[in-house]
Amino acid sequence: MVYVDHLRQVREAVAECGREVAVVAAVKMQTKETVRELMCLAPDLILGENRVQELTAKYDPAYRWHFIGQLQTNKVKYIIDKVELIHSLDRAELAREIEKQAAKHDKVQDCLVEVNMGSEISKGGVAPDDVTEFLKTLSDYPHIRVRGLMSVLPNLGDTPELRALYASLQELFEGTKGLSLPGYSADILSAGMSGDYRIALEYGSNMIRLGRTLFGERIYPAAAVGDGNR
Repeated sequence: MVYVDHLRQVREAVAECGREVAVVAAVKMQTKETVRELMCLAPDLILGENRVQELTAKYDPAYRWHFIGQLQTNKVKYIIDKVELIHSLDRAELAREIEKQAAKHDKVQDCLVEVNMGSEISKGGVAPDDVTEFLKTLSDYPHIRVRGLMSVLPNLGDTPELRALYASLQELFEGTKGLSLPGYSADILSAGMSGDYRIALEYGSNMIRLGRTLFGERIYPAAAVGDGNR
């Protein structure tokens, strides 16, 4: 089910921020039928998937697809020819595998470097202090083009702590614009999910990833828990 009123509210919030913002619909656990319903209502949206197995099962080349979850190196080969953008590049071994698989397809793969702003052990991402050095290492890969940064911020509600993290992320992103690195262009800041996308827009995000806002609460079947397809 697509919540049409919520989609309208998202569009209003984006319009109010006064700049171009891409909306990625996080379709984890959604059916193909729901995806088709959404794209009939809003064909300009991008589809984002967290799990490789779900992406390959739902994939339709008529739509634009991003991979927005943590990505295992042994799963890269299954999505490299399907996604426009990988949001979660966060380690050297993953960069090497993306380079290898993209080269096989004669493709330059657009990626975002994931930043762990909240220092949360359960989440992937490069530490903020290490981002610049990590970006420099990615210049060695001709089949990777880094378009900017992504982050999943802690679920803190609208608090000074969350706003401070968003301000730091915005500062980090703006700082990378001064870097002159092969294969790097700081034009995408992917931040903000259903619980905090309005705050993210205040702090410069130009790509938001929305699941619950568009589809309601997800119901997880037991088989999907810990399935290793992230």
